[in-house]
Amino acid sequence: MPTSETSATTPTTTHHLTQTFRAVRLLLHIISGLIQSAIYPHLNQPWQRRMAKNWSARLLSILRIRLRYQGTPPPPEIPRAMLAANHVSWLDVYSLQTVSPGRFVAKAEIRGWPLLGWLSRNAGTLFIERSKRSDTARINKHIGEALAIGDRVAVFPEGTTGDGRALMHFHASLLQPAVNVGAMLYPVAIRYTNITGEISTEAPFVNISMMESLRRILREPWINVELIFGNPINSSGKNRRELARGAEHAIASALSLPVPHKAPGTPSDRPSEPQ
Repeated sequence: MPTSETSATTPTTTHHLTQTFRAVRLLLHIISGLIQSAIYPHLNQPWQRRMAKNWSARLLSILRIRLRYQGTPPPPEIPRAMLAANHVSWLDVYSLQTVSPGRFVAKAEIRGWPLLGWLSRNAGTLFIERSKRSDTARINKHIGEALAIGDRVAVFPEGTTGDGRALMHFHASLLQPAVNVGAMLYPVAIRYTNITGEISTEAPFVNISMMESLRRILREPWINVELIFGNPINSSGKNRRELARGAEHAIASALSLPVPHKAPGTPSDRPSEPQ
């Protein structure tokens, strides 16, 4: 916790000129990312990971997102690794990319986002149509292919973003590829806090536009993000529901949150709104 002196002298919002300067730097960085993304698909895997890691780290720096992590991310010698994380913000993707670069499953609407949508497409994001339950089979095929060639793939089993104060039920359907290819599943707990050490109310991407989210983040002097990598879960001999429950319990424990209960009548396999 900060001392009373720190609380008294640390501004709780940034000056308007500072916000504008950061916004300009952000725009220039996104443009540089678009240029880099044009060659990204033609690079080998080590270069792709290095590019994604460096670009994401720079993005967080511009937005004054202070990242730290605990635990052990998937090491290079693990041939097939899948990450399952709770979902709070669009910043989750870039935080994970900074520590463990790979591919992500996102809702199809992101393809239409200005600039970031194009960037996501070129970076190999796997888009799923949330309104089509049948689309799960298609996306799982692509996830399995990515895992088979050694790509890291991250999913958000809650299917939508939350405010960081509670977990939602983890859907199991997108974990089937881990079972199919015998991947190791790495649970990752994500937590955002503000300058006072409390859960951030500015980082969550819930019921707001992308522009409003950026305005909220740019107003903050800084935001802390913590990634907690849990012990990997071997998918051998397990089904996707067991993997989902294992990841759910590991993340709930890491964040000191109660394990969510599935709402009556809600299919446990169906991803509702992947971000």
